[in-house]
Amino acid sequence: MTTEKPVGLTASVGYQIGVRRTIPVETKRVWDFFLSPEGLSIWLGDIQHLPMQKGQSFQTKDGRSGELRVVKPGGHVRMTWKKADWEEASTLQVRFLTPSPEKTTISFHQEKLADADTREEMKEHWEQALAKIEAALR
Repeated sequence: MTTEKPVGLTASVGYQIGVRRTIPVETKRVWDFFLSPEGLSIWLGDIQHLPMQKGQSFQTKDGRSGELRVVKPGGHVRMTWKKADWEEASTLQVRFLTPSPEKTTISFHQEKLADADTREEMKEHWEQALAKIEAALR
């Protein structure tokens, strides 16, 4: 008898989720929007400014918090990310890939999620965030 591993569960980082979308917008414009108050509100929460510096901590008005671990402007951000009601922080990576000069692929990858329900919640959250970012940039 074989036991199937739950979707998104890994041995090393617990539950994880990855979502991505390619949009017809140049990477610099996507990055600038991503850090604007409107962009931040879509993917991070109610926060007006996020200094993109390694070690910078943040907390949104709705209680999401974390710390920036890696910042490569226009390319990659890695941070801890925790909702107010979570016991442990997750790890969130956002990458900006340039498949062509006029297109950008935005990729959210989150790991160290508590369980399958949290994984599904975050999958929906990041899919909605990508749809809103694309709509705002069109």
